[in-house]
This record gives sequence, structure tokens and C-alpha cells, in this order.
Amino acid sequence: MVLANRFGVSRTPVREALMQLDAIGLIKIRPRRGAVVIDPGPHRVYEMFEVMAELEGLAGSLAARRLNGEAREAITAAHKRCELSARAGDSDDYYYANEEFHKAIYAASRSEFLQEQCIQLHRRLRPYRRLQLRVRNRLSTSFSEHCAIVNAIVAGEGEEARHLLRTHVGVQGERFSDLVASMATR
Repeated sequence: MVLANRFGVSRTPVREALMQLDAIGLIKIRPRRGAVVIDPGPHRVYEMFEVMAELEGLAGSLAARRLNGEAREAITAAHKRCELSARAGDSDDYYYANEEFHKAIYAASRSEFLQEQCIQLHRRLRPYRRLQLRVRNRLSTSFSEHCAIVNAIVAGEGEEARHLLRTHVGVQGERFSDLVASMATR
């Protein structure tokens, strides 16, 4: 196996890594012919953000209706970590804190199926979500959006939480299209 030799490892970790990349849709494993990278193209990525916005909106709505003490603590702790990262201007740390924040909302929905679907699509969008944090003022804007989302969920305002999360994630899709446009002019 070329990758195993190149990186000086056995075939097992390479095979496992390829299976993980296949599971999140970044490559396609072709039996007995190797693997190829999947290029979803900007339009497809934007469509995935649209679906993610709807799923997150649903998760937020359910979280507001079903919130318990443990879920409230998880959401507020993740939100606090986002705040510290945003204040420090640390986009890398914010990225990971943001991921935990969204996962806490999925868990608070208390719908295992919805949580699984959100996490699966979140994984597929992971490389693109990270890029959008590099857009000017996105860290502070994202954190402000989080504040409103937390307030709506804690207040039990399901429709407001749905709207805020749909807009929050939808903006990521728009920011992605802005990023693609800016890259095309370089």
C-alpha cells in the first residue's frame, strides 16, 4: 500500500483512516481499485449547509422544549468556552468550542436519530465550517448569535431557537459562497 509505505506505518491505520474518510463522504472507496477524493463542488456544499440549517433549527426547537438541568449546563459550559476563545481571537480554539456547543444542542434535543443525523452532516461539513471562521468579524458575530440562541433555548422559546439556529448555520453557507467567490478572484 503506497500510503502505508510513504508514512512508515502499517496498512491497518491507513485502512481505518480511509474508512473514516469514506464514512463522512470525503472519499469513495472502490473495491480492488483504491480510493478517490470526492469533490462535491460549491453548489453541493451550499445545499448541505441548507439542510444542516434545517436540522440544527429542529434540534434547537426540541432543545428549548425538552431542556433539563444537565443539558442546560452542557450548553452554557460550551458557550462559555466559545466566549473565551472569541475574546482571545483564537479561531482554532473557537472552532472546537463551537463544535461542542452545537453538539450540546443536539444532545439537548433528546432525539437520538436527530443527533446522529446532525453529527453525520456536521462531520461532512467540518472542513468548510472551519474555513468560514476566517472571514472577517465572523468570530464575534458567531458568538453574538450563540448568545441569542442560548437565551432562546433557556427561555423555552422553541420557534425563536429554530429561527436563530437556521439563520446562524445558513449564514455559514452564505459565508462559504463568499469565500469561494473571493478565492476565484485571486
